[in-house]
Amino acid sequence: MTARATTAQARADLLALFDAAVAAAHPDVCLPPHLPDVPANGRLIVVGAGKAAAAMAVAAERHYRARGALDRVMGFTTAPHGTAEALAGESPEVIRIVSARHPTPDASSVQAAERTLALVGTARQRDLVLVLFSGGASALWAAPAQGLDLAGKTALTRGLLKCGADIHEMNTVRRHISRIKGGRLRKATQAPMLTLAISDVPGDDPATIGSGPTVPDPTTLADARAILGRRRPAMQALGLSIPAAIDAVLAAPANETPKPDDPAFATAQYRIIATPAASLARAGELAMQKGYGVVNLGDGITGEAREVAFAHARLAKEVKAAGRKVAIISGGELSVTVRHAGGRGGRNQEYALALALALGGEAGIAALAADTDGIDGGEGKPTDPAGAIIDAGLLSRARHLDAQKFLDTNDATAFFEAADALIIRGPTQTNVNDFRAILVDP
Repeated sequence: MTARATTAQARADLLALFDAAVAAAHPDVCLPPHLPDVPANGRLIVVGAGKAAAAMAVAAERHYRARGALDRVMGFTTAPHGTAEALAGESPEVIRIVSARHPTPDASSVQAAERTLALVGTARQRDLVLVLFSGGASALWAAPAQGLDLAGKTALTRGLLKCGADIHEMNTVRRHISRIKGGRLRKATQAPMLTLAISDVPGDDPATIGSGPTVPDPTTLADARAILGRRRPAMQALGLSIPAAIDAVLAAPANETPKPDDPAFATAQYRIIATPAASLARAGELAMQKGYGVVNLGDGITGEAREVAFAHARLAKEVKAAGRKVAIISGGELSVTVRHAGGRGGRNQEYALALALALGGEAGIAALAADTDGIDGGEGKPTDPAGAIIDAGLLSRARHLDAQKFLDTNDATAFFEAADALIIRGPTQTNVNDFRAILVDP
């Protein structure tokens, strides 16, 4: 087999692994087995938010229509702009889909959160509130705490993202500056509640998925203040400031979130129906079918994208030196500290570019890094890339480009765009965080 044919096969294998990971978490597959019966003498009130919210609404409505119970079902879910339009020709009529902005909220996000709180507030004891939840909900449901406006909340979110805050830090702060997150949606009704969630976080912590609006919050106002104290210098270095209203909100005892001993949670159930780990496992199974040994680094990889890439490049070279044919797969959520404003790219593209530089064109190694929601960074537009794919010939084919400069200026999208190495998929209708695979074939 020629080098070109080998490279083409590796690229095809990488894309197949990514598709397998995404398919394992699609609502059509993971949601129906967990949907509850409609209460015999009440209503099923459905609300939801996240990158999988549109497909979850479709799957749920299809399920209840088939059982002749749709007349006692009502509600809506909130999905990112463009997600509903990307559905394969199916639009729900009862569980409607509304749109809001991700990764930073807009006025639609506030309207969706207010509408959700109002609808859940109408539930009676004989009803059941069903919450269909997935990653991305934090931005899609924005209900700023008293004394804080959307502009201040958005400025803080963008500042934390740009200074490299991880998902746990982001959500600890967001839970304490919101009227819906951190268990507050659960407090909006005394009716029984069931949450069905697709996890996008390492460890599948319900309090972290979408900032946990239906579960108790183990973190405190003091924790949120400490995070801002640590991140404030980095934000200031980027010319960003924390709005004064944020400090005031985090100093007010009334903004503390409900804790595990709150009786409201006695009649609330939470079930995770798809996980990053399960998607990695499915990709690993497919890799073995294709003749690769599998090194699964797990779904909890965190850290600076370029630093993780350097470590993974060393591992790949060691595997190759040992003469092993191996697929190295991993998930988790990396972070990017923006050093130069104006660049384009998400954490997966930054990782892929750093990995390509660290591998230096090493023969027999190809890799893919992409977000399972189909959109990596950017402004969350459906046309944004999912990630990028690299092989041994990438740097030589793109030798007219200064790859290191693109990395230094956080402009990975521009590099991969010029090198024709972007993965463009549009919304996948699910989200189990990032997927990375390195194929080593000596």
